[in-house]
Amino acid sequence: MKDNYQLPSEGGLIAGADPEDMISRWEKIRTRVVATESEGAAHIADTIAAEIESRRAKGQGYVLALTTGRSPVGVYRSLVEKHRRGEVSFERVVVFGMDELYPILPEHRNSRAYRLRDEFLNHIDIRPENVHTIDATIPAAAVSAYCREWEARIAEAGGIDMALFGVGSAGEVVYNESGTFFNSHTRLVAMSNASRKRVADDFYGLDGAPSKAITMGIGTILGARRIVIPAWGEGKSGIIARIVEGDITPETPASYLQSHPALEVVVDRNAAEGLTRFKTPWLVGTCDWTPKFIRKAVIWLSQKVGKPVLKLTYKDYTDHSLGQLLDSAGTFDAVNIKVFNDLQHTITGWPGGKPNADDTTRPERSNPFPKRVIIFSPHPDDDVISMGGTFCRLVEQGHDVHVAYETSGNFAVYDDMVLMTLDTARECGLPNRYDEVKALIASKRNGEPEPVELRALKSGIRRGEAKAACREFGLDDATHCHFLNLPFYETGGLKKGELTQADIDIIVKLLREYEPHQIYAAGDLSDPHGTHRVCIEAVLGALKVCKNDAWIEECNLWLYRGAWQEWDLDMVDMAVPLSPDEVVKKRHAIYRHISQKDIVPFPGEDTREFWQRAEDRTQHTAKVYDALGMAEYQAIEVFVKLKANQFIKQ
Repeated sequence: MKDNYQLPSEGGLIAGADPEDMISRWEKIRTRVVATESEGAAHIADTIAAEIESRRAKGQGYVLALTTGRSPVGVYRSLVEKHRRGEVSFERVVVFGMDELYPILPEHRNSRAYRLRDEFLNHIDIRPENVHTIDATIPAAAVSAYCREWEARIAEAGGIDMALFGVGSAGEVVYNESGTFFNSHTRLVAMSNASRKRVADDFYGLDGAPSKAITMGIGTILGARRIVIPAWGEGKSGIIARIVEGDITPETPASYLQSHPALEVVVDRNAAEGLTRFKTPWLVGTCDWTPKFIRKAVIWLSQKVGKPVLKLTYKDYTDHSLGQLLDSAGTFDAVNIKVFNDLQHTITGWPGGKPNADDTTRPERSNPFPKRVIIFSPHPDDDVISMGGTFCRLVEQGHDVHVAYETSGNFAVYDDMVLMTLDTARECGLPNRYDEVKALIASKRNGEPEPVELRALKSGIRRGEAKAACREFGLDDATHCHFLNLPFYETGGLKKGELTQADIDIIVKLLREYEPHQIYAAGDLSDPHGTHRVCIEAVLGALKVCKNDAWIEECNLWLYRGAWQEWDLDMVDMAVPLSPDEVVKKRHAIYRHISQKDIVPFPGEDTREFWQRAEDRTQHTAKVYDALGMAEYQAIEVFVKLKANQFIKQ
């Protein structure tokens, strides 16, 4: 899937203005920053293919240590494509798997061995005898001896030429978790509770998930001649900054790799956001001071010194390496006023535009009024969780609001919720399917896709909840709720399919039917399972198809965030304040999603319920505005604006 969506950004370091070693001086690991995941994956694949072919020309083999996960999968796809084009042969390549859940059968769909074959090895010309994946069926008493033998097999193969793997949110390297020793080797380990939660979704809950794993150790990995760590998306930006710029510590096992002489971290622009050259680039080099970049620096300074914007002094700027900003933008007090006004103009109670009003400094234009609006919601609850207050305002202010639920969300419904719903129907005198479905649930096999009939019931539950939430805001659910059921999602398991033209065509049909003046879409990339990423790519892909449609020139695309994070204020174009009553109304709409309440099926690292996350996030945003010197509000929802045609003419 080609990347269309990147986090909006402007300003920053001027390319070529300063030496590379100057702007990257905080970085202890060689780090390549690329525009997109696909570009980064292609770079790594080119490197691997070139080394394999160089060795093959000399009659030599090549040894790869590989694992699975989202980080390397793009590299595998690029390598498969190169193989299909005849650019690389894997006949002389030897592969060692780096980790495996324990115990698990190799043919289990969620085993590392199965996924490595499914995602990569089955599609190339590697010899079966050259594939070594960890055997997680051996008795516990024999594991230690097996691990010593595994190390010996690596040595017999000539050692590892390249190790390719992603890192976890705490800097885990395969299953080397916090507290791991730098000289550890292949061994059986107890998985942390956080690691078990990450795989629990694959096993229908924590109870069915393995509690142990066999993993290569840090010492084994450090023995590789070359190490490449790919990382994609803003969700990895924090840990990448710690690994690349932080101290070596057992709390961050990947930091041990700083000592390796041939280590490269390859990240897309989103995953690089935490590095100093992107987070606070004025500390390392010469910058292009665009209006939003000035806002970024001034907000940082305000928070650094604990003062509202209008109280910042000349000394505050010069003491914190922002003298070049004043040289470029003017006196400190002029900059303060400019940024204060800039922030103030983001705030509006009229997200669809205020009719018959001067819209010179308003985020959204006044005309036309009312507007046709489509809210794209990746799951059947993202609309109310992420922008419920704005959603309600748009309806109340008379706009023609439609909600498009991109996926069914069926995988996020627990089996007992299905049984409770059927039991309620039975008690209400409706057809009794309770025993039938209970037997269907009992027939499920761990690791296999859920039965189609069960998925249909779960989809129905999510649809009913979504319609109830829309009615809470006064929307006609019969005419203004659209359930797209994009095909990429409907696999029956955690692993989703790739985005295809079939997904895009469904969105194109909806866009052309309603020709919206506003589109709201989830612009975050940190959904633990990647659904939000695919959904925004689907929307952008549809906009490209519609590039010659007349309506698209007048359409604004407003990006909201999902449940996992919020926009930084330097990026915000519209801030919609919510009153205490509106916060409660939004909460009640979220409550309608009963299957997602009390026990969040896929919480990521955050165990709060969705309504709690939503309120904490929007109230925090209001406090940040307040601290910068703006008016005090109960809560604020924020959005980033793009012209709908911004991507389609690239």
